[in-house]
Amino acid sequence: MSYELFIAERYLRSKRHTRFISLITYISAGGVMIGVAALVIVLSVMNGFESEVRDRIIGADAHIKVTSFHEEPLLDYPAVIDQLRPLDHVTGVSPYIQGKGMLRRSRSVEGVIIKGVDEETVGQVSDLPQTIVAGELRLKTGVGANSAFLLNNDKPRRDDPAVTAPVRRLPGIILGRQIAFRIAAAVGDSLILISPAGMTGLFSTPSLKRFIVTGVFETGIFEYDDAFVYISLGSAQELFELGEAVTGVELKLENLDRADRVRASIEERLGYPYYARTWHDMHRTLFRWMKIEKWLYLILLSLIIMVAAFNIVSSQIMMVLEKRRDIGILKAMGAPRDGIMRIFMLEGLIVGVIGTAFGLVIGWVLCWAQQTYRFFSLPGDVYFLDALPVRMQPLDFVIVALVAMGLTLLATVYPARRAAKLDPVDAIRYE
Repeated sequence: MSYELFIAERYLRSKRHTRFISLITYISAGGVMIGVAALVIVLSVMNGFESEVRDRIIGADAHIKVTSFHEEPLLDYPAVIDQLRPLDHVTGVSPYIQGKGMLRRSRSVEGVIIKGVDEETVGQVSDLPQTIVAGELRLKTGVGANSAFLLNNDKPRRDDPAVTAPVRRLPGIILGRQIAFRIAAAVGDSLILISPAGMTGLFSTPSLKRFIVTGVFETGIFEYDDAFVYISLGSAQELFELGEAVTGVELKLENLDRADRVRASIEERLGYPYYARTWHDMHRTLFRWMKIEKWLYLILLSLIIMVAAFNIVSSQIMMVLEKRRDIGILKAMGAPRDGIMRIFMLEGLIVGVIGTAFGLVIGWVLCWAQQTYRFFSLPGDVYFLDALPVRMQPLDFVIVALVAMGLTLLATVYPARRAAKLDPVDAIRYE
């Protein structure tokens, strides 16, 4: 052990003439502890929310989407699927059609995003089957319906172009919970989807198709539950007049972090005019803002540690004034200025280490308790979670510890320099 660390430790443990200095030292360590614990908890909660949002968005969507440039329909999508399925890390492939349209039920007309999916393979690329809260995943054919059933649910006009036969089997449609609530639709109700695909001129009519609600899904993401409706791939091809084409192909990976690597393999294998987008590309703005928000909280909550650092400055200055005689004797014995500086810097650093260590432990314990026992619950009708999400990452603990130690070390520089500049003759002249 160096003499600087030995003396710094003795100064911290010694009984001082002025007990107020000891009180400020304890307050400084407590401030560092509270600041570190607050940072750890906030960052872990931010990680939890980011993880939940990411899992739900990616669960409602795919890891990678393959389309053509300018969103031209894919005619040879079966051959594309055959080339994509053998790729490494790919666990599911499914074609899809996506476009904007309108949903009509009685007098309610709402704008929606229509997504046509393959009922047999959609579960390989998304969590749609698991998010259905009412009804079931049945899209190709709904239930047998006659004109009386339709009139009781929708009361369409007799000359409605969507009604082509008094008795038929309607294709199924799955609605998001929010849009189903807004138009007061339930499982078994019939409605009409309207697509602008048939509007080729001023006096042309849009494409219409009647469906029956076979399910309602809820992802917990308002933007999805309030806008998306799912129909079968064949119904979407008829509605958007695509023939045998699709909008693109969706892929799911065994590990979403490999998305960039798989995208490069896809573009290398398929070439032009195919274009691959990863989950991060499709939601770049959202995840970038969440990352910025996380580090913004880190900067703001570091102010708590800065307040504790100012307390360390004041306690160290008073320590220097109290130990003037000791400093003078050490310098008279040949201690260099750097050695004197290191004594007081180490003393302040020890306070920071103690506060940081206790803060990390308290933060970890509280986060673990929330993960295990879920003390802090959230209202389910406001949030899509029933408890405050927490996800601890070792890197966050390291960053918080480095920030706390860095601020503590900076706080000791000025008092240590004052002690190093002290003249030994003036320090011991009147002692």
